[in-house]
Amino acid sequence: FKSEPATRSLSSAGKRRLDRLIPRVLEAAGGCDDPETVLRRVLQLLKRIQQRTSYLSLLLEYPTALTHLIRLVAASPWIAAFLSSHPVVLDELLDPRTLYAPPDQDALRAGLARRLATVPDDDPEYQIESLCIFRQINTLRVAASDITSVLPLMKVSDHLTWIAESILETVVDISWNHLVEKHGRPICTLDGETCDRGFAVIGYGKLGGIELGYGSDLDLVFLHAADSGETVGGKRPIDNAHFFARLGQRVVHMLSTHTAAGTLYETDMRLRPNGAAGLLVSHIDGFKSYQMDKAWTWEHQALIRARPITGDDVLRRAFSTIRRQVLCQERDPATLKKAVRDMRERMRESRLEAQSDQIDIKEDAGAMVDIEFLVQYLVLQYAADRQEITRWTDNVRLLQALAETGIVDGVTAYRLRQAYLIYRAVAHRLNLQERSTLIDRHRFEHLRDLVQRFWRRTLA
Repeated sequence: FKSEPATRSLSSAGKRRLDRLIPRVLEAAGGCDDPETVLRRVLQLLKRIQQRTSYLSLLLEYPTALTHLIRLVAASPWIAAFLSSHPVVLDELLDPRTLYAPPDQDALRAGLARRLATVPDDDPEYQIESLCIFRQINTLRVAASDITSVLPLMKVSDHLTWIAESILETVVDISWNHLVEKHGRPICTLDGETCDRGFAVIGYGKLGGIELGYGSDLDLVFLHAADSGETVGGKRPIDNAHFFARLGQRVVHMLSTHTAAGTLYETDMRLRPNGAAGLLVSHIDGFKSYQMDKAWTWEHQALIRARPITGDDVLRRAFSTIRRQVLCQERDPATLKKAVRDMRERMRESRLEAQSDQIDIKEDAGAMVDIEFLVQYLVLQYAADRQEITRWTDNVRLLQALAETGIVDGVTAYRLRQAYLIYRAVAHRLNLQERSTLIDRHRFEHLRDLVQRFWRRTLA
């Protein structure tokens, strides 16, 4: 480390600070269970930050910051890599009262509003950078609370989902205000009711199911309710539908633009009607028509985990109504079983890497995705007679609803729910250790047997 070119090129003041800091790092790492691994991770971080000697001063002047740094990087290589990529969040290590206390939804919104109030409205790159720092700071708080067992897994996903929701709301607001200033407001009505904005963001997948992890991308669908005609009140009016196409493009651009502080989120828009070949922003009527008449079974499976994230209340209610109508259609059991089985096999073939002595805790037979497919099949099969099971989007509460309605007996539902939570917890821990989801073949044999028996009984 000392012979690295970046280290040798430090100023005299920087070298003096480093000379004072390294013995403290060695002492702190020496108190860990695996001191060499911890030291390697901390030195990797120091390589990234040593040219900005203010960070070295921070770790020297606040010993508790160094203590928490060692604790976090010892627990998780993911956190070590995260801090190396985003050293701006080192300031958060100063105060354990906030480091291990991630804020709730309302506090996140208020904190983000305060942060953006200091950013000029006409500087979009600075806005995105501020949003990135906000996400990084709050993600660190969640991770710190996670590895120290302050937060259970379900709450970790809640907090990560709330962070994404608050950022999405803000990105839509910024994008909307920018376009309205240029082009005026689009006119939108739905079933005779005037819309405020006529735009909504729908979250699918892990975002929709409130199961976000640290590295999850965002599965999104954009909907609008534009009338025919042009925007009003702007300097350069454009077609209403064109306004929403630009709005969708701008939202995706803000989420995926790389800045000095990183990128907000990777986005996946392939679940929109007609996939990558479809419009980026769909009219709500076109979305309904597609879902009712053209969508594949797997798209209806995906719809189970979809929910409105932000946008116009009129449009959010309309989406929820459409979702319920689609999910509650009568379906032929044999046709549905075949479609679900075939899709599961295609997924397994494309994703599963065969290992003689290991299994994939997500993709193997009897593992996590099998439980998700079982839940989706049961919802699609029975929702016509039990509409209440469509209320939830997360697998845990969907299983609870299936038990409460008698579709699945209580004991089986409980065991499936516990298996799903165990699988999720293990996959989550592997993620924090930057390891794949492959585990020893003999682990969780009883859980996999349980899931496979229920699969054969339900989908054979």
